[in-house]
Amino acid sequence: MGSSDFSWKLADHPKLPKGKTVAVVVLDGWGEADPDQYNCIHVAQTPTMDSLKKGAPERWRLVRAHGKAVGLPTEDDMGNSEVGHNALGAGRIFAQGAKLVDLALASGKIFEGEGFKYIKECFDKGTLHLIGLLSDGGVHSRLDQLQLLLKGCSENGAKRIRVHILTDGRDVLDGSSVGFVETLENDLAKLREKGIDAQIASGGGRMYVTMDRYENDWGVVKRGWDAQVLGEAPHKFRSAVEAVKKLREDPKANDQYLPPFVIVDESGKAVGQIVDGDAVVTFNFRADRMVMIAKALEYADFDKFDRVRVPKIRYAGMLQYDGELKLPNRYLVSPPEIDRTSGEYLVHNGIRTFACSETVKFGHVTFFWNGNRSGYFNPSMEEYVEIPSDSGITFNVQPKMKALEIAEKARDAILSRKFHQVRVNLPNGDMVGHTGDIEATVVGCKAADEAVKIILDAIEQVGGIYVVTADHGNAEDMVKRNKTGQPLLDKAGKIQILTSHTLQPVPIAIGGPGLASGVRFRKDVPDGGLANVAATVMNLHGFEAPTDYEPTLVEVVDN
Repeated sequence: MGSSDFSWKLADHPKLPKGKTVAVVVLDGWGEADPDQYNCIHVAQTPTMDSLKKGAPERWRLVRAHGKAVGLPTEDDMGNSEVGHNALGAGRIFAQGAKLVDLALASGKIFEGEGFKYIKECFDKGTLHLIGLLSDGGVHSRLDQLQLLLKGCSENGAKRIRVHILTDGRDVLDGSSVGFVETLENDLAKLREKGIDAQIASGGGRMYVTMDRYENDWGVVKRGWDAQVLGEAPHKFRSAVEAVKKLREDPKANDQYLPPFVIVDESGKAVGQIVDGDAVVTFNFRADRMVMIAKALEYADFDKFDRVRVPKIRYAGMLQYDGELKLPNRYLVSPPEIDRTSGEYLVHNGIRTFACSETVKFGHVTFFWNGNRSGYFNPSMEEYVEIPSDSGITFNVQPKMKALEIAEKARDAILSRKFHQVRVNLPNGDMVGHTGDIEATVVGCKAADEAVKIILDAIEQVGGIYVVTADHGNAEDMVKRNKTGQPLLDKAGKIQILTSHTLQPVPIAIGGPGLASGVRFRKDVPDGGLANVAATVMNLHGFEAPTDYEPTLVEVVDN
């Protein structure tokens, strides 16, 4: 499997023994912030995590999980689960999602690549349709990238452009949709002045239209398909600004859940159905919420819902959303080449591996951990277990999610003594945090803490080692704040809930009866990030990491 310029054989660590069971626990959306009533991790009863923090100060620290530490363009870019798990598994920092797209747009290379040439074939006679999240949240997409894409496409021959918008309210403030739509309408008006027929064709809220993930609810994608492809939706408007303003008048309205709408002309006909000969680009750079629409646009033998009409189109993603499925087949920006992940190295060096989470984060602890690669490196050495997530409800309805089931699977794997590494993701802090329900998020954090205890108790029984960390922040701060850190209030005097990830660092703790005496966190890697965790875990398995990995966080001091 290796190539000539490196070996899969890892050197043994001079001071750390091999053969101990290592549990790697990733708490999703579990950052570190000042304690207050909006810090759900602080409010929740979390005796296990509290004891790790207070128990041995030399075996607990914070690491960076956002911005450049995980390959994103700036320190204002929140971490997310994909880039976080890429970094945790890869042990090196790769240019990621948004940064790859930024580089391709800045250099103009995006307009010279195979993917763009493929869709450009339609510009003469067909319409270019752009589908994606309209916001500057920077987690799934960014408004400035859409603006550069519109500019570049119009300069490269696109004569007729339709934008199908999805409103956010999750990674940005609820209600900000109106401003984003007004900005986009202004840009499209300028294109029309240049003789390009450009307008918004349809829309809807991201959690209700198009952007489902992990095949949780195909109805979400169908609502998008009906509006974008068939030009059919329960709400019809003459302009997108009018649409968003009107739909938000409902007292229960929320950008995330706006119903689907189509824009119609004076005769009531949809202005932007997708038809034979058109080109389609999904402009989100993050993969997880684009895979399902990509399947609907690309697969000939598709059976998840009745598409009614399947136009012959040329379709490209902003990026390839699933490397294993080669989905989509065409894309505007090539993915990072993540090779030689820690999981692959360890399997090659005899480390039997067990990985488990529930559906919503199963791909993170397998596919993303392994460098955007599906499947096993060696089926005889690995076992991956997916526990089905609750479907048909929002996660605040059952905030404990499957934390205890995941922990029990991990416990059984540890006690079986068949595995050297048992790796899990506990999703509660992130998935319940995204709902904005503070009380439910507190319940979710408590459940995650209880799950950690089950795993650590099993490690105690087998004389193993634990590494407990997180992939990014979320549950530790659930309120919007002003520059001085005070909670922001809306017009009614209520606090403005924060549903997004954060820029906070995350904890990492090590311990367990198998941890060699004298192992502690180094003081000379103060800016350590998630990518440093891989070398650390390799050390705890008794190996030295490859020389090009980010340095380990641990050292052994002779007592």
